[in-house]
Amino acid sequence: MKNFFSSLFSLFSSPWWVKITTAEPHCIYYFGPFDSEAEALEAKPGYIEDLQKEGAQQIQTVIQNIAEPTELTIEMESPMASSVVMTA
Repeated sequence: MKNFFSSLFSLFSSPWWVKITTAEPHCIYYFGPFDSEAEALEAKPGYIEDLQKEGAQQIQTVIQNIAEPTELTIEMESPMASSVVMTA
């Protein structure tokens, strides 16, 4: 009976996602979905390690219980690019 209620609850609850923001490249990554916060936390170090190997810098992470993001990788304009003024 407990399994039945757990399954029913999971149908109406949002999945868990690992959200990772990096400064270089300036991106937001979503990894998931996961059935539980614990499962997302367990997977998080592997994603961080992969991004570090690819040269990502200033990595910040958060575990979120949200609906599926519309985009799993979001490339943002670099903060440096927006502050550069071109003169002729």
